[in-house]
Amino acid sequence: MPFIVTEACIKCKYTDCVEVCPVDCFHEGPNMLVIDPDECIDCTLCEPECPVEAIMSEDDVPENLQEFIALNAELAKEWPVINEMKDAPGDADEWKDKTGKIKLLER
Repeated sequence: MPFIVTEACIKCKYTDCVEVCPVDCFHEGPNMLVIDPDECIDCTLCEPECPVEAIMSEDDVPENLQEFIALNAELAKEWPVINEMKDAPGDADEWKDKTGKIKLLER
């Protein structure tokens, strides 16, 4: 099962995960990252790197975040690949513990 980036990434967009990905399956949007499920090799390297625990196996995505499975697949087709670590947004720490951020997703 591929790994999925969930709501916790929105407005945080830490890129620690990108640095360890051996297959460049991360894609960058305006205010979050997604994983291309067709490229992900389930290596598990990215999951522990995420400081906001936004990455999880598709099998472990809770019911309230299930929409992120389809969202990762959809947005990975639209957004460019990111394969180098970048600085997080200046206010990322202010957003890391907030929930209900789906309405803030920028496409």
